[in-house]
Amino acid sequence: MNTDNVSTASATKALPLPAERSELTLKAILVGERIDTRGLGAASGATTTPVTLQPEAGGIAFVFRYGVVVLGGIDAAAERVLLDSLRGRVVAPEGAPATEEAKIVLGGEVNEAAVASEAVVLQDATLEHLQVVASVLSKSVVLAHQETAIASALDRIEPFVFQLRDRGGVVTKGPALLRQIGHVLSAMQRMAVRVEAEDKPDLLWDYPQLERLYARLADEYEIVERSRALGRKLTLINESVTSLLQVVDTRRAVRLEWAIILLIAFEILLSLYDMFVRGAH
Repeated sequence: MNTDNVSTASATKALPLPAERSELTLKAILVGERIDTRGLGAASGATTTPVTLQPEAGGIAFVFRYGVVVLGGIDAAAERVLLDSLRGRVVAPEGAPATEEAKIVLGGEVNEAAVASEAVVLQDATLEHLQVVASVLSKSVVLAHQETAIASALDRIEPFVFQLRDRGGVVTKGPALLRQIGHVLSAMQRMAVRVEAEDKPDLLWDYPQLERLYARLADEYEIVERSRALGRKLTLINESVTSLLQVVDTRRAVRLEWAIILLIAFEILLSLYDMFVRGAH
């Protein structure tokens, strides 16, 4: 399926669930580092974030620039077709895409979200309501991916930190240490270009009445808390990497000093040789 054959839902159009359905599962998929959404909704003049698509096979899809696609009411076959159609727009695809799901149930008594039994209960499921839920879910899946990446980075540098603490130095040889630091820096670089999780979606500027819905969901998924915890861990990793790089620099400086000392000693020996051996003749 080509994305040209996918219609773009208007951000001003209500999109309730079909009458025969009272539940809808949204599935967030982290497909890559970024998605180029330029021109994706151009046919309808859509400029909203996320870009909202309605596949021919039915259902709905929300495409976020920070590498996430959120699908609703789309079966496995249609999911593969849609993701294949977006493949050329994905920057740095994930080998094993992270996913996260949320069940939406109609039947809330008030026009705001309630989270019960792992489901989001809504009175209405208009396009705007679904976009808000998709926004929170997309941020959650990105945070989950970053949490895994940071845990892996901490595991890599932890042995060296313990060596510094217990022995006052790092016993690992320079090349191996630099390789581990390189892995950590690569992970930090990938995370630096991700979504700013604490930013509110642009949709709320046009629909301020959905602010409470977003706040309720963001609180339930602990978006702000998780984002700040990641920030603290990134700071810790950065400080640890800086310390390890200083160890590498110190080792190089020591080797250079020894080389200079040996050269000076060699010159002194040559001078002594000239004085006592050649001078005796």
